Amino acid sequence: MSNLSATSAATAGAPSGPMGIFGGTFDPIHYGHLRTAYELLEILRLPEIRFMPAGMPPHRSGTFAPNEQRLEMVRAAVAGQPGFTVDDREIRKSGPSYSVETLAELRAEYPDRPLCLIIGMDAFLGLPKWHRWRELLTLGHLVVAHRPGWNAPTHGPLGELLVDHGTGTVRELHEQLAGRIYIHAVTQLEISSTDVRALISTGRDPRYLMPDGVRRIILETGCYARKDMGRG
Repeated sequence: MSNLSATSAATAGAPSGPMGIFGGTFDPIHYGHLRTAYELLEILRLPEIRFMPAGMPPHRSGTFAPNEQRLEMVRAAVAGQPGFTVDDREIRKSGPSYSVETLAELRAEYPDRPLCLIIGMDAFLGLPKWHRWRELLTLGHLVVAHRPGWNAPTHGPLGELLVDHGTGTVRELHEQLAGRIYIHAVTQLEISSTDVRALISTGRDPRYLMPDGVRRIILETGCYARKDMGRG
């Protein structure tokens, strides 16, 4: 299948309405990721959230599990959940995975759908360091998930950005294609991929930290068995 026909087929089969885009290394994916995505799926009334594992993350020297295993784990994690889908474009891409380039690709493929890039508050606070970060809001919305008690910035470039683009209305994410920032508190499970890797590297079982399908892949492949897996 050519690139053009593949894109056309994907576009034809996609649901209408806003698309949530949830990127990350997912090294490994766990219930903290999944709970955040599930709450936003419901709160924002999104017909779809695409999990998009990064191929070559620009902020890290590399990943611990190979790309194909991380992709397999994400697919296993979201299997059976309506509205959760997986997009492997960043895994297939050569070179760093920049969010602005991914959004530009999706905007070209889905010119009539709002795009909602989901990030954490810590990532939002570091937004000025992102590649071509000011272009993000010309391509989609930003949905910032944070733990209760965190406060959004009120000064500096991000404070100004929130004054100009912030919204507390979900409806605007549906009615406009791009340009809004929506901040919402979600349940924060105290699970991190770093801690999961460290636990596995000592021979302990990650049961109940992730779906059984993900745990099975990790145990069968031994992808986090080395002693240096806690770093990063």
